Amino acid sequence: MTSCVVHGLRVGGATLGQRRAMDITSTGMSKTGTPYRRSAVLGVLAVVLALGTPVHAGRSSTPAMPRDKTLYTSGTATSPPTDFNPLDPDRAYTGTQGLLYEPLFLFDPVHDKFIPWLATGGSWVSATTYRLDVRPGVDWVQDRSGSVAGVLSSSDVAYSINLAATDDADPFHADAASVQKATANGGTVTVEFKAPVGYAPWQEFLWHAPVLSQAGWSHLAPGAALGSTNMSPVSTGPMLLATTTPTGACYRDNPHWWGTAQLRLSFKFEYLCAVVSGASGKDLSDLLNGRTDWSNQLLRGIPDLATARTGGYDIKTYYPGSPYMLSAATEWLEMDTARAPMNNVDFRRAVAYALDPKTIVSGVYTGAVTVAGPTGLLPDLGAYVDSKAVDRYGFSYSVSMAKKSLKESGYRGQHVALEVPSAWTDQVNAATTITQELAKVGVHVSVVVKPLGQRDSDIADGNYDMVIDSGPAPNSTPWTYFDSVYQLPLQGHQQPGVNAERYSDPAAWALVEKAAATPLSDTRAAQQIYAQLETDFLQALPEIPLWYSGAWFQANTSYWQGYPSSTSPDDEYTPVMGAGWLGSMTTVYALAQLKPR
Repeated sequence: MTSCVVHGLRVGGATLGQRRAMDITSTGMSKTGTPYRRSAVLGVLAVVLALGTPVHAGRSSTPAMPRDKTLYTSGTATSPPTDFNPLDPDRAYTGTQGLLYEPLFLFDPVHDKFIPWLATGGSWVSATTYRLDVRPGVDWVQDRSGSVAGVLSSSDVAYSINLAATDDADPFHADAASVQKATANGGTVTVEFKAPVGYAPWQEFLWHAPVLSQAGWSHLAPGAALGSTNMSPVSTGPMLLATTTPTGACYRDNPHWWGTAQLRLSFKFEYLCAVVSGASGKDLSDLLNGRTDWSNQLLRGIPDLATARTGGYDIKTYYPGSPYMLSAATEWLEMDTARAPMNNVDFRRAVAYALDPKTIVSGVYTGAVTVAGPTGLLPDLGAYVDSKAVDRYGFSYSVSMAKKSLKESGYRGQHVALEVPSAWTDQVNAATTITQELAKVGVHVSVVVKPLGQRDSDIADGNYDMVIDSGPAPNSTPWTYFDSVYQLPLQGHQQPGVNAERYSDPAAWALVEKAAATPLSDTRAAQQIYAQLETDFLQALPEIPLWYSGAWFQANTSYWQGYPSSTSPDDEYTPVMGAGWLGSMTTVYALAQLKPR
């Protein structure tokens, strides 16, 4: 197993540069160790992880594979598999990115490390030139036949980068938009950038974007790569597509996977079946009865089962006690700041003071989530939090301060609606608590329940007062977080996860753009920029952070053991099968740790 070593500011046992900088060099590591923006893709994923799977008709059966040789997963797919195109994240089925297609690097948010993957290393050789070393000995494999179709080359990597840079339909285009050209030469790829260089977006590209076969994709017309249905993948990953049914997709072991020889990684199961999730009650029953092994759905009662208070079930979660789950995203109370009274900063501050997230954490989620910090940055970005800004401008629960700010806002008792999707009962319950707490200080809010699609349309069109919304999933820097908060210009129809609160602050947006163009090796400059953004955020409160939602994960050990756990130094890996985790973080390592019981 390899990691990256760079030089930077020492922070709590790991350098800031180790997790942030884009100079990624291969070395040894112990196991402990737009138009369509990628941030929007992660925002949609974060919503699924944060709020659970929408309720619909339960599946009748799972794809039939030998039970003792198959890992059954659920909680990340809500409709049958119809596409395995890694450039179509709206439709690509669970496992497309991670089991089939792979990125250049992985990011380990638990240990603040980058892990070379289809690249063995990368470094900035000048301010505008980045050089990648392409991993040798990687086969392209025909998923349906299992035969080798070619060898991964630097031309494939250069093609994938140039496609994202030039095709604005590519979902990773925004992250590669400052790329001028990628050129293959032997086993290396040289990437030239135009000014201003998007250093932070490029780092996001390195661990999110899939590498594609030039032979298989280059014949497509510009823009067609995104919309083309891909049911016969040619890929490099640890598994091959085996079967698809209306109830899910099954993958089989790839005997040609490079990771077995080069990283000594292998799966002890022969098949992995990712099933379409049903109602939470049905999926909980499937987990408890051993029909599902690994679930990424929000399932009620798991804290009781995981702590064996009810007995009879051996259910594992990432943490053995509260909060049980890794943090997946920041849950905000989001307001349409273009509307009154939400456009008044004193009103927003009054709302922030009036809410006590602890009541939601304990009451709605029974301790399976944690209260968010005032900046909303996820715990893994704690090194970036400016404590002085928090001390000076932060907020905490205070009825008296809420009433004071409300009086200063000039609020005249207007009625405000808090929209929630009908399918997500946890959000409905959280919204009810929020309205009760706001009523105590004199803010009149009612819960409006709508179908998920209508609620999402209202957010995109700015046709709402308040919603509970999710920030980005874990990232290697705060850039994506603040990009999602401040991005300008505003559109008539905002993309998912991008300034849905319609807050206009050109100065803050200029800082976000400055952060993107700051070399990540310049940790001092980056810290100063993010400290100012945190100050701006706390003073204006374009979003009100409430809690960190859970990366929902629970496992049944009837057939498999060795699930990722905070108590196992050799297995502290991300336990989520969603594309932004399985395909970009360390879930592949978690899968490789599983053993038959």
